Amino acid sequence: MATKLWEKNVQVNAEIDKFTVGRDRELDLYLAPFDVLGSMAHTTMLQTIGLITADELNVLLRELRNIHRLAKEGKFVIDDGIEDVHSQVELMLTHKLGDVGKKIHSGRSRNDQVLLDLKLYTRHQIMLLAQSVEQLFQTLIAQSNRYKGVLMPGYTHLQVAMPSSFGLWFGAYAESLVDDMLLLQATFRQCNRNPLGSAAGYGSSFPLNRQLTTDLLGFDSMNYNVVYAQMGRGKTERNVAFAMAGIASTIAKLAFDACMFSSQNFSFVKLPDECTTGSSIMPHKKNPDVFELTRAKCNKIQSLPQQIMMIMNNLPSGYFRDLQIIKEVFLPSFGELLDCIRMTNYIIDKIKVNEHILDDDRYMAMFSVEEVNRLAAEGMPFRDAYKKVGLDIEAGKFQHDKTVCHTHEGSIGNLCNDKIETLMSQIMASFNFKKIEEAENNLLKSGQA
Repeated sequence: MATKLWEKNVQVNAEIDKFTVGRDRELDLYLAPFDVLGSMAHTTMLQTIGLITADELNVLLRELRNIHRLAKEGKFVIDDGIEDVHSQVELMLTHKLGDVGKKIHSGRSRNDQVLLDLKLYTRHQIMLLAQSVEQLFQTLIAQSNRYKGVLMPGYTHLQVAMPSSFGLWFGAYAESLVDDMLLLQATFRQCNRNPLGSAAGYGSSFPLNRQLTTDLLGFDSMNYNVVYAQMGRGKTERNVAFAMAGIASTIAKLAFDACMFSSQNFSFVKLPDECTTGSSIMPHKKNPDVFELTRAKCNKIQSLPQQIMMIMNNLPSGYFRDLQIIKEVFLPSFGELLDCIRMTNYIIDKIKVNEHILDDDRYMAMFSVEEVNRLAAEGMPFRDAYKKVGLDIEAGKFQHDKTVCHTHEGSIGNLCNDKIETLMSQIMASFNFKKIEEAENNLLKSGQA
């Protein structure tokens, strides 16, 4: 068994080691490239305060770039007996560079290393998530504009209610994503603060330049209070999970609608044949399995904030190993949600709309309010018009020309999609992902001849 960074003369029991390490070696592979970026920033800072020389910095940065490349290519491996990504990176540096590799841990703890790794990883995943949501948003807006003139029944209590349109249906989910992105934006701002330099949660006697690492890593600011930086672990993941749950809720509802509307009893939409599955016994079946799985996965993601809260709940200030378990539910959740969004975007882009739903007179009653409003506009008291139309429906005499004239903002005839697009554009611009990308690229180029 390899010696741990923290071991002195007593080697830990093998079963205890297995239990305490848990799934860290597997899950830390998510964090590997970000751990290296953090080490590059920290090492650069150490040189400015005289803890390593300029020559030592150059060789460290060169080797860290090599490790980063391995991580990006999926070739980074945590060796047997090495408990986490931080230990593996330091071990690789020490094997390659000797004692110089042992100097990079000055002024930090594995506590603030993992805090930093999680922040860097999470903000990167938020960027991918925001970009993916924006793509789905644009697909929904395009379909809303394309089918804005095609009417469909609107429902309350799953009973035919009033005229709606595919413009409204697609557009409603687009605007829902705008609100979801507002919450994601707020959690991103919390996430994009630098905890590096808080060490084990109580700072360091070294004269660390925390502003320098903040700038090098493209953070907006730092977690200033070192105790709060440590307290932020779990809180950040929980709040990001709430934002993810909001997006998942929108996707799950859309998936349910698509399953229902594609069934033969509705036949409002037709899913792409290549996106459905068959039955082993019923040759006619075309099952909406993708949307059913999407619904289930998104419902699972909506439980993520509660899972995180139950792990971190009632912990006092300071670090506790309980927080390690959050990684097990949090880190893989981004990939699951991204898969759901991509699948949804693919199908919504190819979905076929039934433009002749209202040829079926079973939906005639949904025009009752239109007729009541017409009579009221001609001077009949609203309650009298309501009663007349109701009696006509009961007597089987109700007729309507199946047209509507809605003009107010957000209605069938005035979708306001341009206003909704402006809202989304403003939110996307506020993330300023370009600043982060530039900072990380500059860091990866630093020290090169």
